[in-house]
Amino acid sequence: MVCKEEMTLKFRLIIDKEKDEEVVATVHERSAVIDEIEAIVTANPSSDSIAAYSDDEIRILSLSEIDCITVLNGKTYAVDSNAKKHFIRKRLYEIEEMLPPDFIRINKSSIGNRKRIHRFITTISGGVDAEFKSGFTDYVSRRCFADIKRRYGL
Repeated sequence: MVCKEEMTLKFRLIIDKEKDEEVVATVHERSAVIDEIEAIVTANPSSDSIAAYSDDEIRILSLSEIDCITVLNGKTYAVDSNAKKHFIRKRLYEIEEMLPPDFIRINKSSIGNRKRIHRFITTISGGVDAEFKSGFTDYVSRRCFADIKRRYGL
């Protein structure tokens, strides 16, 4: 008779009002329980954060640390204050509906955090790029730039 050692699941809760909220699960393999935990976390994000995936972890990103939300190769990503891209399992229009007014459409496939835009740069071809505080840049469509100028008196 072979005796198999049982694995116990550990739970640790740290309450620290000074840090951003984050849920991290370290597991040996994906299971139904992990799927349930993921569904709970991603279905009920607080109004000032969004669930995102990076490497093998799920992170809760504070909206204040997001420079831009953009679609690359058909997938939606949040670009954080370090210019790191985090995958989001929602469509851009779904995310746009839940964002505060500080997030503005900068082109057909990107929404920028107005508070994180460092400057607008004119290009040689006459276009405009938005440069974020992280150094990440994305083009601003003419239609969106006209709206931005009108809204913010640029």
